[in-house]
Amino acid sequence: MALLHNRINNEELKLRLMQETEPRITVSFYQYFEVPNPLTFRDYLYKYLFALKVFGRVYVAKEGINAQASVPASNFEAFKLFLYSIEPLNGLRINIAVEDDGKSFWVLKVKLREKIVADGINDPNFNMYKKGKYVDAVTMNQLLADPNTIVIDMRNHYEYEVGHFVKALEVPSDTFREQLPMAVEMMKGNEDKNIIMYCTGGIRCEKASAYMLHKGFKNVFHLEGGIINYAQQAKQWGLESYFKGKNFVFDNRLGERITPDVIAHCHQCGKPCDTHTNCKNDGCHLLFIQCEECAAKYNGCCSQDCADTLYLPVERQKQIRKGIDKGQNIFHKSKARLRPRLNEINGI
Repeated sequence: MALLHNRINNEELKLRLMQETEPRITVSFYQYFEVPNPLTFRDYLYKYLFALKVFGRVYVAKEGINAQASVPASNFEAFKLFLYSIEPLNGLRINIAVEDDGKSFWVLKVKLREKIVADGINDPNFNMYKKGKYVDAVTMNQLLADPNTIVIDMRNHYEYEVGHFVKALEVPSDTFREQLPMAVEMMKGNEDKNIIMYCTGGIRCEKASAYMLHKGFKNVFHLEGGIINYAQQAKQWGLESYFKGKNFVFDNRLGERITPDVIAHCHQCGKPCDTHTNCKNDGCHLLFIQCEECAAKYNGCCSQDCADTLYLPVERQKQIRKGIDKGQNIFHKSKARLRPRLNEINGI
């Protein structure tokens, strides 16, 4: 049987989304559980989510499911009931976006993956289900106030750059698979301290907490539902947010504001700014931070070179840009950054 998938081009799907009048709800969820036949499960999910007019990205692997989706408000309860009807997903925590314009996704993609989080772990003795303790927003704030606590950000540099928890350590690597052994190395000598792992929605920090326990650390915690759930709980319970700035998200929004703090800077002029964008030149399409003034100056491009070739045919743009060093505009590769020392982390 042919793989179920969308057969309408992206531009038409985007247009349809913009013409929709019904509000949509952006959500994310994941669950680690054994999936005996990922392909069958993948097709089952696609059939029902498509019928509910769900858009988004869903990854299925033998180790579970990871999803970010946009659901019509009128179908949201049916969407939850469908997920809960799947035994391992019954009672699943569904993170609802903090800021949402309803335009986060315009197509449904359900894909098979080797793992729902690429971790590089080949140790047969590693047990994903022996993981750290969940913490909610109240406990997170209490632990952050404890000097015996170390908090580790398990996201990429471009995520950390626009927002993170106070005192949070960045693991300076470009991939999650590299971050895991680096986090262990960074934490040597702190095996008895409280170590909190966090990420966007919980999926990376949950696996990271299991890995830290596997490597001999004793008091390991991870933030339940990640930054998204923390922000919702802090707002609901009237707590001070110890996460400052913006939470980067992997959809069309590219971020949701958690607090008014702007802790990043425009990659072109250096003024305070935390707005991510992709270079308007399709031959480049670099993800970077750009303020309104630079967006006007460079016509939405990352450099004058890209602005000068913006309206050439795409293939000619790519040919011109091929091999060019984007210099200071490109994100610093985190592996080249100095690893932070524990006694240098004071605040943000």
